[in-house]
Amino acid sequence: MVLETNIDDMNPEFYQYLFELLFKNGALDVFLTPIIMKKQRPGTLLTVICENENADKLKEIIFRETSTFGIRYYEALRHKLDRDFSVVDTPYGKIRVKKGYLNEKLIKAYPEYEDVKAIAEKTGISISDIYRNVIRHIDLLFFKD
Repeated sequence: MVLETNIDDMNPEFYQYLFELLFKNGALDVFLTPIIMKKQRPGTLLTVICENENADKLKEIIFRETSTFGIRYYEALRHKLDRDFSVVDTPYGKIRVKKGYLNEKLIKAYPEYEDVKAIAEKTGISISDIYRNVIRHIDLLFFKD
């Protein structure tokens, strides 16, 4: 399901709390898009993607925690890769790797951001250097061809 509403009169500081609450209650994704509303007022499009069974609960949260008076919602088709996780030994230590498969063939593998971030914070090494080196390591490990 896709839930969406236009907002032009809410304190933007409240979005962080709203996002946390939506994710905690089953949102698969939440994002904001800048829009121009009626009378050429700047506004924000709040979009929440969720499974059908969580839609009612998430609509209630949106009504309670935002200034909106209405929510559009509709079913959307979604195709996702089969996926799994591996824990990989890298020069920086163990890092979780998310792998994506198309027709049972591994087509992508990426390190989990939180693991890379934790190593950067612990070591003082740039997060971009760690990420780049871990990607090379993953490519050699999973994509030898």
